[in-house]
Amino acid sequence: MLFVMDVGNSNIKMGIFRGDELVRSFRIRTDHKRSSDEYGVTMHSFFQCLSMRMEDCSGVMISSVVPGLNYTLERMVHTYFGLDPIFVSSKLNCGVKIHYSPAASLGADRIANACAAYGEYGGPVITVDFGTATTFGVVDGSGCFVGGAIAPGIQTSADALISRASKLSSFTFENPEKAIADNTADALQAGVVYGFAGLTDGILKRLKAEMPGSTVVATGGLCDVIARCSEHIDHVDKLLTLKGIRRLYRLNTEEK
Repeated sequence: MLFVMDVGNSNIKMGIFRGDELVRSFRIRTDHKRSSDEYGVTMHSFFQCLSMRMEDCSGVMISSVVPGLNYTLERMVHTYFGLDPIFVSSKLNCGVKIHYSPAASLGADRIANACAAYGEYGGPVITVDFGTATTFGVVDGSGCFVGGAIAPGIQTSADALISRASKLSSFTFENPEKAIADNTADALQAGVVYGFAGLTDGILKRLKAEMPGSTVVATGGLCDVIARCSEHIDHVDKLLTLKGIRRLYRLNTEEK
């Protein structure tokens, strides 16, 4: 079995693969204060709930955009899995050629998304990941990651707005029934959801003009909400990043 981790600024998403099959995925909050043992005990609990053993994993691969946690997670994997984890980076065989400057600054999650999307759909392909930031990645027809765009995240922006406006409060991220809302909660919902759908489509329209014929794949926690309002998203895959880490592991180990 393979254990993969997608370490983001807000959440850590994890998956257990048996061959090509994703047996189970789960997530926890990213917490800089946790020790390697605390993370290890959490992992152990998940495995116990699934009637699985951590020692049955033959490999661990980590995609991380939180450098401050890498050492903690590396120690956790050493102690609780008895393995040396592989960290996703531009130095690996990424399944796509990296044309980005400097290559080391390209986020591991964007590498994993590009690897998964190009492997499944070919090129040209554009990925949109709705996370703490909204990231766009473009792979051309010859399999080169050529860049993209980065915008604020949906939840990040909504939280910032609510924290700075005393009369506004939290709302549910769902597709609005209409744009003309008759109460504050629905007005926020319409503004944020339709606003980010417009932002997403505006950027995608420009990216597709520069890379004609692109397939667009969306991932991230709120991808399905925005996709229903989008005119440019072709596919939704909430597991895209985990699948990309799985593919990267295959490309960089003897496991085929």
